[in-house]
Order: sequence, then structure tokens, then C-alpha cells
Amino acid sequence: MSPQLSLLPKTFIPFLSFRCPPLTRLSSVVAARTMTSQSSQRVFQLRQDPLTGTSEWIIIDENDEAGAPVTSTDGLLATTSYLDMLNDTRRNRAYRLAIEKTITEPCHVLDIGAGTGLLSMMAARAMGDKEESCVTACESYLPMVKLMRKVMHKNGMTKNINLINKRSDELEVGSDIASRADVLVSEILDSELLGEGLIPSLQHAHDMLLVDNSKTVPYRATTYCQLVESTFLCNMHDLQSNEARMSDGVRLVPPVLESLFGIKSQQYSMHVDAIEKEIKLLSEPIKVFEFDFWKRPESNGELDVHIEAITEGSVHAIISWWVLQLDSEGTIFYSTAPRWIESNSEIGARDWCDHWKQCVWFTPGAGVSISKGEKVHLHAAHTCTNILYNLKKAHEITHSSFSTGELQLTFPPERVAIYGDSVYRQSIFEATRNAFQGLSDAQCLVIDDSILLPLMALHISNGSRVISLSPGLQENAARYLEAIADSNGFSKDRFKYFREGKAKLMEAYPSKIDLLIGEPYYYGLESGLPWQNLRFWKDRTLLDSVLSKDAVVMPYKGVLRGCAMYLPDLWKSRCCLGSVEGFDHALVNTTLGGCGDLPSGKDSPCLPFFVWQCGETKKLSKEFTVMEFDFSKPIAGPCSGEVQIEFTKPGVCHGIALWMDWVMDKENSIVISTGPDERYWKQGVKLLGKPVTVGVEGLSSIGIKASLDPSSNGELIITHTLC
Repeated sequence: MSPQLSLLPKTFIPFLSFRCPPLTRLSSVVAARTMTSQSSQRVFQLRQDPLTGTSEWIIIDENDEAGAPVTSTDGLLATTSYLDMLNDTRRNRAYRLAIEKTITEPCHVLDIGAGTGLLSMMAARAMGDKEESCVTACESYLPMVKLMRKVMHKNGMTKNINLINKRSDELEVGSDIASRADVLVSEILDSELLGEGLIPSLQHAHDMLLVDNSKTVPYRATTYCQLVESTFLCNMHDLQSNEARMSDGVRLVPPVLESLFGIKSQQYSMHVDAIEKEIKLLSEPIKVFEFDFWKRPESNGELDVHIEAITEGSVHAIISWWVLQLDSEGTIFYSTAPRWIESNSEIGARDWCDHWKQCVWFTPGAGVSISKGEKVHLHAAHTCTNILYNLKKAHEITHSSFSTGELQLTFPPERVAIYGDSVYRQSIFEATRNAFQGLSDAQCLVIDDSILLPLMALHISNGSRVISLSPGLQENAARYLEAIADSNGFSKDRFKYFREGKAKLMEAYPSKIDLLIGEPYYYGLESGLPWQNLRFWKDRTLLDSVLSKDAVVMPYKGVLRGCAMYLPDLWKSRCCLGSVEGFDHALVNTTLGGCGDLPSGKDSPCLPFFVWQCGETKKLSKEFTVMEFDFSKPIAGPCSGEVQIEFTKPGVCHGIALWMDWVMDKENSIVISTGPDERYWKQGVKLLGKPVTVGVEGLSSIGIKASLDPSSNGELIITHTLC
């Protein structure tokens, strides 16, 4: 139930300033474990200030009292997907049935990545309270270890389970555990299947921790894929084709320079059911790889297969999923397949959940064109942590190779789609042109990680000098922008990437910047809450001394907007827990960020989601403004806003979707919205204490308050009151 820190997921960059898409199991965590002189465990965990981009280490001690006051470590697990997993009743039931079927007598059971201890407790219960029974639970993340201890105590399981705060590859037979285990239970799976270190964990377990012919739950996992056509998916990687249709005169991916910019060659998790109507299926599902948990897996594998097209089209992407067989007889299954597959299978459709999605692999360029009945060659390969694809027409096969993503600059697919969106590009072009009006030989400073704005500024004002900071992209941006500026015909002496940072900038350009601009966009914050891009305001404040008297700041202001929403699927996945397969989990609700029956004074966190991917959704109010942030002035201190929401439609309100609108000019003529209708941006979702019936004879309004204190931790505090 928890990834092992020895096999760090893609979201980890140990000991460095990190970029962390939330709502993975430990996505907001960069942790290192050390030992005090008394040999108690201590974790140093990195936490980032969203307004400054700076990070600080906080300490989590094993000996913290269970009832100790709230500390700086409070809420570390609230933005993970543990709660979503524990609310997945189909998953929980499948594991319980398989464990009860597999463990029929006292034995030694090993649980790798134990999380809250659910699987360990299932195993202990299946064996009964017998002396020969033994469950070893292995969990590497200290905050989760402390929570699991509380759960075990609440359920009277402390004497049945030996909990060890280590990675499984640190366990030693004869030291940590008395003997090899007879049964392995584990759930170290991500949407791609392999990303949490499944293969290395199984390899080490079979080599060092399990008896020969051991039993495992799950028993086997099988991956599948399907070829699809989708303009929406194509737009998330084929920037060059979209730019060819644009008239703004700027090319981020000029011909012959395609290798400078793009997305990484990897699978991307997505709820593809949300775009089912925008997908054209071009093949039947194809079985790709089979991974047996009951034996030692290979580190690498390959598959070559010819796939016949069931209709004509262009293969823009490969959608993949997996099916878990939990018992050896093949009677208990769990599937992450899209709805159009599950509706035709015996396994049946699962409820919406966010912890396991489908995956999308983007085919290069504009896709591979195929005719009905034509065969294409698919080469698939897996490493210890990834599954890769290569698709070609049969007559084009020379040798199978994979692009490893060695591009000069890589962005998430959503950012590529934004840069290829004609409406967005036109808005940025017009806003930049308006900002330069009346200025000649201006000094323009781009303070965020935009790669579009420096080129737009160079293109629009022939005599201007453009300086870029790119704090998140740094040298990668410097090399890219210098190469791309030249290919766009801009003189190199008009562009400078400033490597020395903000402090040196103030020395180099005192009161000389005529335009300070941003989209705003900061690399690494794409999966965070939308108002984290208010870092632009903080940076603008720090650089106030470099601005000339009449300097133009773009955007002119930021506006926090919102809308009351019907979100039944998201609510169900984040609601407070009670009994999970017979085990009391109510005490984890506050720690894991549950919504619903929380203790007085506790509130659920505001979390980032693509609202359009959150299952069934519906707007229940008009869009409203909560507060505004004036970027033309430096930050003066704490700011706040409040609004009373009037419902326009009857229904059940589960929460409020919140986002930022960026007003690009003083006249309010150009506004870039990142709301729920804009599918390339995440919104913040604040779930209510409980769902409320609204409209007609129900609740008529809700009050929303927001406050921001830039001098504290930079978090935007959202509260609500029912009226």
C-alpha cells in the first residue's frame, strides 16, 4: 500500500528542491531517514513554500507522542491518495477474498509497503489467534508507520503483527525477521503497474525473504493496450503541427529542431473515460505483458506483435491498463480498464477512483495513419519501472528502438497543449503587444518559466532587449531559448538568460526594467493548486527595485474564481472512513485529509484535480470572484476576500471548484481563465463538511472566505459557511 523509498517513484528528487504532483501516495514527500544517538528513527522531510519556491527541512521523530500538539508535520499525508485507495471498496474486497482464500492455516506472512496495515490485519485475521501465526509488516515512511501503529492498536492487532520501519530490501532474515516468509501480500502498484518498484521488490523478496514455492497475493498482473485516434490527445504532444497553423510568427518547435522540445517518452496517467466520446478505437485490445508475483520476475522484457486495424484513422496514442488476478485459481480479479472495456467483461465496471487511472502513450508527431485491415507493428518493452512502446507500419520496420526522451527541454503534455492552443497563443500575443505599446528600446524581464513569452517579446518589439530568469528550468531553458531565438531570426544580442539569480539582477539592472512579464507559469507546479502561481506576485515584489518608474507589469492582476459543484464520485473517494473490511479506520480521517465526519475544528484540505476528469460533475452556481491580487503593486501584507454564493440549479453540492483567472492588462480586455472548462489546467477543490441539497427547497447559498499571508507559509486558506 506504500511505495518503497529504496525504489523512489518518479515524483521523488531526494535532497533537492523538488517538483511534486500531489495525490500520489507520497508525492509531497522527499524524505531521508537517519538515526539519533538513542537509535530512534527520525525523518528529515522537505517542504516547499509555494510563493517563493524555497524549501525547508522539517523533522519527524518516531518518539512524537500520539496526542502531541499539532506541529509543522501535520497534514503530510493529507494530500496523498491513501484515502482514495481505502475508499475503493472493490479493491478492498478483492484483497480480502484473495487473502482469506490463500491463507488457510498459520504461517509467516510478509506485507511489503504496509500503509495503514489493512492487508496485514486481513492476513492476521485469516490465520486466527494462533501461536504459530506471524505477520511481518514492512513500511518505510515514518509518518505512515506511526499512523499504522494507531490503527493496529485500535483494532487490537498489535500482538499479531510485527511492524518494521524499513524498506523491504533492508530486511535481513535472522536479524529483522526470524525466518523466510511463506506468503507475500503487497500492493505496490501504480497506474502504469511498475512505477512504484514492483519488479525490484519482488526480485529481492524471492531472493532473500521468501521460501521456495511461496504463495502471493496478488498472484499475477497482466497489462493490455489499445490503439486510438483522438484529436484531444494528439494536441497534447504534436505542437509542431499546431504551430504550422498559427499566424503569430513564433515557432517553439521549428523544422529540423524537433529534438529541442517535447514531452518525455513515457506513459501518462489519465481518466480516459472522461474523453470516451472523443476517442476512436482503431484496434481490439492487445495483451502485452504478464507479471507473475509468485516467481522472481525478469528486469526486462520485450514483445513484438502485428496489430490489425479495425477501422481507418491515425494512431495518436496507445491507451493501456492492467488486470490483477489476486488468487491462483483465477476467480478474483481487479481491473483498471476503461469503461468501454469493463462493460463487456466478466469483471465488471469499478467505481470511479483516482489512485489508479489508465495510461496514455503518445505516438510521435501527427500519428501513424492506417487503413481498415492494415497491420502495424507494435514493439513493447519493459524495464524495472516502465513500459515503453514503439509503433510503425509493417513495411517501415528496420529495427526496434525507443526514444528515451533525451530532449533539450521537456514539458508535461498539458503544457504542450496550451502552447499549441490557438486561442491561448492569440491572447498571449495580444497581451504582449499591448504591453509594448508606446515603448521603444525597452528592457523586458520574463520572471517565470515561460518559453513562449521571451520569443513573443522579441518578435513584437524589434528594438527591445529581453531577459529571462526561468527559475525552474534554468540551464535547460538557457540552451533551448538561445537556440530557438536564433532559428526564429532574433539577434542573439537582444536576448539574455540571466544565470546569477534575482539578487544579482537587482545589482545589474537597477530601475532599468520597463516590462516585467509572465504567463504566469512555473515549471514543477503544474500539478499543484492553481494559486501557487501567485509566486509571480512574490517575485514581482522582490524585484520592485529593478522596475523603472512607469514599468508595465503583465499580468495586471490575478483573480481567484470559483463555482459550486456536484461531485459525487470525488466525494465518495475522499470521504471519511469508518469500517474497512471489518477494521476500524476512523482515526486516520484527519491525518489522511478526509471530508465528512471530522472532529470539531478540523477541515478537509483543498486539493488539486482536473475537475473534468472527476467522474460525474455539474455546476450548481454561476462562476464568482472570491478575491483579487493587484500585481501592479508589491505585496503589502495579508489579504483576504469573501463572497456569498447563490445557487442557480437544484441538486446536491459536494464542494467548490476554485481557480485563477489572469487579467493580462489594465483594461481587463484580455483574461486567461484556468477554470473547469479549460481542460489543460488543474483546479483546486474544497469539499464541504457534508453534501448539502441546494436550490428549490434546499440550501440557498454558501459563504466562502479566502485569506493569504505571504509572510507565513504562502498557503491560501479557504473556509466556508452554510447559509
